[in-house]
Amino acid sequence: MIVGCVLSLVGTGVVWGYLKHTNGQWNNITAVDSSDRNIRNIGAQSGDQNYLIVGTDTRSGMNGDVGAGTTADAGGARSDTVILVNIPASRSRVVAVSFPRDLQIDRPSCQSWNNDTGTYDPTTVVPAETGAKLNTAYGFGGPKCAVQVLTKMTGLNINHFIAMDFYGFEQVVNKIGGVRVCSTTPLYDYELGNILSRPGSYTLRGPRALNYVRARTIETEGNGDYGRIKRQQLFLSSMLRSLLSGNVLSNPSKLNGIISTFIKYSKVDNISTDNLLDLAQSMQGLQAGRVTFLTIPTAGTTTDGANNEIPRTDDINAIFNAIIDDQPLPGEAELKKTDDSTKKKRPTPAPSSAPKSTDTASTDQTPVEVTATAQSSGDVGVRVLNGTGGVGVATGVSNVMSNDGFDVRGVADASELYPSTVVRYGPGQEDAAATVAAMFADATIQPDDNVKSGVEVIVGKDYKDDLRSAPTPGGSLTAAKLPQSNEHSALPDDLSVTNAADTTCQ
Repeated sequence: MIVGCVLSLVGTGVVWGYLKHTNGQWNNITAVDSSDRNIRNIGAQSGDQNYLIVGTDTRSGMNGDVGAGTTADAGGARSDTVILVNIPASRSRVVAVSFPRDLQIDRPSCQSWNNDTGTYDPTTVVPAETGAKLNTAYGFGGPKCAVQVLTKMTGLNINHFIAMDFYGFEQVVNKIGGVRVCSTTPLYDYELGNILSRPGSYTLRGPRALNYVRARTIETEGNGDYGRIKRQQLFLSSMLRSLLSGNVLSNPSKLNGIISTFIKYSKVDNISTDNLLDLAQSMQGLQAGRVTFLTIPTAGTTTDGANNEIPRTDDINAIFNAIIDDQPLPGEAELKKTDDSTKKKRPTPAPSSAPKSTDTASTDQTPVEVTATAQSSGDVGVRVLNGTGGVGVATGVSNVMSNDGFDVRGVADASELYPSTVVRYGPGQEDAAATVAAMFADATIQPDDNVKSGVEVIVGKDYKDDLRSAPTPGGSLTAAKLPQSNEHSALPDDLSVTNAADTTCQ
């Protein structure tokens, strides 16, 4: 998991100095390839540290004793959790990007990997496969294959690798003393059973912590791997805040135990106590508000029976171009652009300015009243974004709109919270936008060149689960129209974002 990077952020020089003798105790494997031709804009990545973090689902060894199942249930090891962490040369922030385990990839031919022994078989090559799942890259070809796939997808120079299994994760969490989580609803998983029996705050340890980050079929979430990814990000954010707290940093013995446990149960490449010490020293003072989690955006699942998550390639490229160029991302404190002359310099760490639950995107512009003609719902393509901060709102709205005949093209969380509902639209879609806005109380419409087709409804915090019926086609409508949106960004506006300083109960 991301435990290694979390530890590197909080390890003081004194603590890591105590652990200098552990340099020879790492479980080293081969993974990274700095000569990969898919690394892009290598000059802009000079001094950056990129960690590929993999949580494996192996059932061998002690994993069979922690409720993960047995090798009879699932042989081998796949990447159950995949997180790519970027730490720029400026050390001004950390960005951790989560990838769905079922993301569709074109897997290259790779040497066969034995996870139990941590070795490759150079005499056996796993053939390339088009339309494979991301988790098979590690499953068949191990760390090298996983790194190769993600380098091609992101363009990042992945120069560090960390893998940990279920049992190792439990041991590290137990050494920390548990991790505090909060949920506004009970969490029941159809496969794992009760995770949290009632709403509230819990300190999770052992199997319960593992189940919290593993569960994929939570009935109150209804969004499979995306609900799990969000819980993982919240869990790791809480872990980071806990490790940054005085009762850990002021206790070298406890921190030593945590780090020693992490070393014992992880497989790594290009990781050593020395380079983690250097990283920790360069990042001292970094606060939780400078750590942002994102989730790779997808465009639904394939219809061929594989149910792979379809990657939105243009949006993924935009995300990693922004990361490579040190551009600001949704949900993080404002960053100053660094040029080549300053990129390698470490600035004074910025204070945390994590978004609060009351922060909302601004819609404080004066609308004007316009007239429009109601369109047939079947002629209106719409994406539904949840800007309320609640759970399941976009799905509920999309279900009603689908029943009314609208061409619903996807649902997602908006990157920001919105006080009221806004329907954004591109050229020629004003009538369609007014048709959708008529279904919401006090909704506004807004032209936006970033919307390439159809309309995009961002459900605001004032939505009271009171969606109206679609207006009669051909009828006259009035709508409150905001000025043209001036938000010009290549980044998608439906990124799932978690800031590590946000303690809002989810």
